[in-house]
Amino acid sequence: MSAGTDIQWLLPETPHVPTSRRLVPVVFSVAITSVCLFGSAGRLDWPNAWVLLGLNFTASIATTALLWRHTELLAERSNVKAGKSWDKAIIGVTVLLGPVATWITAGLDTRYHWSDRMPTWAFVAGVTIAVLAAALIAWAMCSNRFFSSVVRIQKDRGHVVVASGPYRFVRHPGYTGMSAFTLATPLILNSRWALAPAVATAAVTVLRTVLEDRTLHNELDGYADYARRVKYKLVPAIW
Repeated sequence: MSAGTDIQWLLPETPHVPTSRRLVPVVFSVAITSVCLFGSAGRLDWPNAWVLLGLNFTASIATTALLWRHTELLAERSNVKAGKSWDKAIIGVTVLLGPVATWITAGLDTRYHWSDRMPTWAFVAGVTIAVLAAALIAWAMCSNRFFSSVVRIQKDRGHVVVASGPYRFVRHPGYTGMSAFTLATPLILNSRWALAPAVATAAVTVLRTVLEDRTLHNELDGYADYARRVKYKLVPAIW
């Protein structure tokens, strides 16, 4: 978002790919997040950061286990093919620049006391939202074997419209979960200033939703009919 042998049972054995290699992305993610958070805060005794790290680690392990149980989805997300040209810059913001800016801003806010502490209920709400957001993303991945890292019509995999699971309620539940987790992060880290990069990152995710939805309308057979049945892109009864 290091793991010991206690989580290896989650990861089914796959020939030629040791379990240790499967955990490399998890370790890398935790390392980057830790450097940004504790480096900017200037200390390790920051409980809020440890809570966020725990949530990210748990979500990463769950995602890793899910992918290794769905080999077709793993292949799609591991061997990334060219997506839409406009998507490259958006991915850079939503996956790297936005989260890093949020973590560093929160760390600096904690270090230099730029803003007042948030109420306890905000932290509780942030943790709750983050857990539900991670669960929604996992549900979307389980329901959609075309859940790719890039925006592309997967003709090589027989791409069809998916209308099961959370896709019965919104057309882009993965982005709903990602946006919610992004907005929950400043609440968990107790930083009002971190809301600025978090909101900006969520806004870019909304932009990606609009562009991807338009692509699916234009290029994926049956999507227009599906969109007439499921009217909302991200949030039921709102948008």
